[in-house]
Amino acid sequence: MRPHDIVVLLKILSMDENWMSKDLAASLYISESEISESLNRSKYARLLSVDKRSVHKNAFFDFLVSGLKYVFPTHASGRSVGVTTGHSAPILKDHFIFEESDQYVWPSEYGKTSGYAIQPLYPNQPLAAINDQLLYDKLALVDAFRVGRTRERNKAAEILKEIFNQDHAFEHSQNQGR
Repeated sequence: MRPHDIVVLLKILSMDENWMSKDLAASLYISESEISESLNRSKYARLLSVDKRSVHKNAFFDFLVSGLKYVFPTHASGRSVGVTTGHSAPILKDHFIFEESDQYVWPSEYGKTSGYAIQPLYPNQPLAAINDQLLYDKLALVDAFRVGRTRERNKAAEILKEIFNQDHAFEHSQNQGR
């Protein structure tokens, strides 16, 4: 797997069942050929259905919580200006007390916050995230798994599980109307 495969799977979870690769590519600022290769890798890893249309949520959740920090590790580096992530992002920041100077950011021209740099999973991630609030929230939670302390990882897992369950409720309600 490649790091952007995580982003592709997170985005699929937010889309309706009739999503198209070209729409996925456009929304993530990734080429259609990279989307195709990503889907194949995720299918091989058993994180995506055989028809490459739906994410195996339980397996994906387990991978994110337990394996992501080992497969795609990162560490806070020097100071940068960018988009907040991890415990500093809006979805998590109210759950923790930390100094403003201890924020994590994806270095990006699209953000205005100063903090310690966390490398995003792929270069256009900040742009994709600022154009999709739900994707942004999920990616910030994922970064808590990659760089957070135990309490931050636990809170991120709790919130991400709720989001995944809401995604399921959305899918179920969509299927009920047919």
